[in-house]
Amino acid sequence: MAVPGQGEGGGTAPEARGRTTIADSVVEKIAGMATREVPGIHSLGSGMARKVGAVTDKVPGGRPSVTRGVKVEVGERQAAIDLDVVVEYGASIVDIAADVRTSVITAVERMTGLEVVEVNLTVDDVHLPYEEDEEDGESRVQ
Repeated sequence: MAVPGQGEGGGTAPEARGRTTIADSVVEKIAGMATREVPGIHSLGSGMARKVGAVTDKVPGGRPSVTRGVKVEVGERQAAIDLDVVVEYGASIVDIAADVRTSVITAVERMTGLEVVEVNLTVDDVHLPYEEDEEDGESRVQ
């Protein structure tokens, strides 16, 4: 029997009926994509992860994994994100770090509703214009 003036659920708003759990991998993908969109970011991942990833973690279509270099800790209402990045030579690391934080926080909070409490960046390398990309070069293994 429905109570007059109330819908099913005893007047509880639809968005409050049930629980939403967001997997760490979802936040990793969002953070990875948001980081890659920042001008001056060459790639994500530490040196060894990039070398291993050039062979092992390509997805169909030849693109590198979007989560390489991204680690997250997700709670019920908050997330903390650690990023390993390679920046382009000549770019201001301070400006890139600020832009990455803004991009990642905006994307994760908008898409998940989680509060991002910190975004930590480790700049592992600077990509020089004449360096060959491990990701773009031909692999020695097939």
